[in-house]
Amino acid sequence: MTESLTFADSILVKADPATVYKTVSDVTRTGEWSPICKECWWDEGDGPRVGAWFTGRNVTPDREWQTRSQVVVADEGRAFGWSVGPGRVHWTYSVEEAEGGTLLTESWDFLPEGQAFFDEKYGDQAAEQVAERTAAARAGIPETLAAIKKVIEGA
Repeated sequence: MTESLTFADSILVKADPATVYKTVSDVTRTGEWSPICKECWWDEGDGPRVGAWFTGRNVTPDREWQTRSQVVVADEGRAFGWSVGPGRVHWTYSVEEAEGGTLLTESWDFLPEGQAFFDEKYGDQAAEQVAERTAAARAGIPETLAAIKKVIEGA
C-alpha cells in the first residue's frame, strides 16, 4: 500500500469556535471522549503549540499501547492536529463557525509511512491490521465527535 487512507466526519456543537478549539486542543482531556485513547499527557513544559510532544495511552479489549505524537497544526480557533509516530498517522480537529454554533470536523489520515511501518511490524498480517485501524477510525470518529459535543454542551 502506498496511498493515504482517510476518513472525516463532522458535528454541530452549540458553542463558539474558541470554546470548541480550547477543548479539543487540550489533549489531557482526550480520555473524556475517545473510545480508544484513555489518556494523554504533554511532555514537561509542552502544550498546544506546533512542535509540542505528547504521549497517549490507548486501550482496546485485545491490547494496550502508548503512542508518541507531535503537534503539527495549532491554529487557534480553526484547527488543531498532531502526527502519530510522527509521520504515520495525522489526526486533525477543524472548527468552523456555523449557524447555531461551530462545525467540528475530525479527520484521520493513515499515511504511506505508517502503512510501511505496519508492513514491517506485522508482515503478512499488515493488511489485516491496517483494515482494523481503518474500521476503528470510521467507527470511532463519529463516537468521539458525539462525546465531545456532549462534554462541551454539558448535555
